[in-house]
Amino acid sequence: MRERLGLCFLLLLSPGCRNVPPSVLQAERTASPQVTAAADPLAPVLPPRNAADRIVNRAKDEARRGVMYDASYRRLSYPGGDVPLDRGACTDVVVRSLRAAGVDLQRNIHEDMAAHYDRYPHNWDIRHPDANIDHRRGANHIAYFRRHARALPIDLTRVGLPTWEPGDIVYWKLGNSLDHCGVISNVRNAQGIPLVIHNIGQARQEDCLAAWKIVAHFRYPVP
Repeated sequence: MRERLGLCFLLLLSPGCRNVPPSVLQAERTASPQVTAAADPLAPVLPPRNAADRIVNRAKDEARRGVMYDASYRRLSYPGGDVPLDRGACTDVVVRSLRAAGVDLQRNIHEDMAAHYDRYPHNWDIRHPDANIDHRRGANHIAYFRRHARALPIDLTRVGLPTWEPGDIVYWKLGNSLDHCGVISNVRNAQGIPLVIHNIGQARQEDCLAAWKIVAHFRYPVP
């Protein structure tokens, strides 16, 4: 009970993950990976051959360290700013992973919002870009990636499943239309569905791709 209350408190701090219903928490807590691709499911790809491998390795590092969920607003340096490494939200998994591939999503989103502010959602009662938080919001990720990344199928059918590759980024809608995201792992379950590295209480790698409504699937940087 104490652990569940702590998780709820952390989720309430998030500007995009408030009021998570019990069913969502239960789905998150009971998801268990069925690893078939590696003896150690969090083992890094060695040697990393490309951007996708580096993205996966950095995401796995978040899970190995068990980074605790904390989406609270913080003042960050720019560019390359980050919250304390033992803390972060789901979007911080994506931001940190992409930086391992040479992409600073903080800078990219901030510059794109400054140039095309009308193309981004205005859900937070803001009137101008804010480099401290804009790259930590899932809706902003989606708005940016729809124009700059490769959009891929979101289904897990026989046709769609092969398009999910390590290093891809997935966005879901949780209960009450809350945003969530994660990085696709190089490990798959027995049905061939890839595991996902994400943070919804604590960073972990899980068999949860089908746990929530998938709304977007991107590859970035574009090969």
